[in-house]
Amino acid sequence: MSQKILIVGAGFAGVWGALGAARVLDVAKISSRDVEITLISPKPELQIRPRLYESEPARMAAPLLPLLEAIGVGFVEGVVDEICVADKTVRVVGANGQERTLAYDRLLLTSGSKLNRPPVPGLADHAFAVDRSEDAVVLEHHLEELAKLPDSRARNTAVVVGCGFTGIEVATELPARMRKLFGPDAAIRVVVVGSQPEIGPDLGPNPRPFVAAAFDSLGIEAVLGSGVVSIDADGARTASGAHIEAKTVIWAGGMRASTLAAQVSSHLDSLGRVEVASDLRVPEAPDVFVAGDVARARCDDDGRYALMSCQHAIVMGQFGGHNVAADLIGIPTLEYRQPFYATCLDLGEWGAIYSEGWDRQIKLTHTEGKARKQIINTQWIYPPAPNRNEALAAGNPQASFG
Repeated sequence: MSQKILIVGAGFAGVWGALGAARVLDVAKISSRDVEITLISPKPELQIRPRLYESEPARMAAPLLPLLEAIGVGFVEGVVDEICVADKTVRVVGANGQERTLAYDRLLLTSGSKLNRPPVPGLADHAFAVDRSEDAVVLEHHLEELAKLPDSRARNTAVVVGCGFTGIEVATELPARMRKLFGPDAAIRVVVVGSQPEIGPDLGPNPRPFVAAAFDSLGIEAVLGSGVVSIDADGARTASGAHIEAKTVIWAGGMRASTLAAQVSSHLDSLGRVEVASDLRVPEAPDVFVAGDVARARCDDDGRYALMSCQHAIVMGQFGGHNVAADLIGIPTLEYRQPFYATCLDLGEWGAIYSEGWDRQIKLTHTEGKARKQIINTQWIYPPAPNRNEALAAGNPQASFG
């Protein structure tokens, strides 16, 4: 009877995890008849989440079946809603509601993260998001419908709640998107609201002057130090009592790890991520490895931890896939390390800023930064072509990213 590796989630960590696991078996000359690798996800596609702030979000997905077939990885369509570590099984619910139980010898959990949606009055009914492709498509249809309405201040105003990375990219993309839909002469107003005192609180001081310059250039307003306390069909109200009239409110209030994390470990951080060992193993469930947004993993020798980003998820997936297969066939696992860190922040028509290092030393700005962002968004974060040799090489955890 063959041994079984299950990978839960087809985000960046899951896809590159499948590549990494298949590579180990290929190098060891172990066939899929002896060790089966199966990827489980609601759809056989990788949503390119870092691009969902752009227009035409329905295009931001990469098909996976040809790639998985090329490397000998199976696919099960469905949602995992239960992991039983004691029995080494997962329960999968299909689109038709039918349940099935799959057994594993090793599990790689890469179920990712979701937008944090706190119980703010009106958020569920009146706010839009760009967390998932489905969310971004709803927003796009909303903007297209607004274009059919008479010109008004409320129609032409968008409020972005959240002044972090996603909020900044959404806000700086909106003026051009809205002008294209509403007409070049429309008086577009974009307001970013954040409870923090500064834009991009996690970005550090180096990028902020460039973000401020982009906001000024694009006419984007920032309301800081006063978060949104309620949302309605006519706009958003801040903690200071001000009501911003707008037909479009977009929530970008941070991320939280998949709730499946709590089913494999009781040691979670404030974002709900699993505290993993250096090889991405769950200490209290040694047959389970975790990678991507659902893992709190130390990525260098200076005590820094991976962020919820595709940059870290891809490399962590390579390591996680390698280790889950290596552990199963009895070869040493690898210590996850990713010392190189870069940030590329899209700032709409202003351009983009590219920085390197955790202190974010600015390397490229304006059009040069935009060119780098376009390479990242259209090449580096996409899966390899369904060519077996190329695909397996992409699973190498010791290859550099970017």
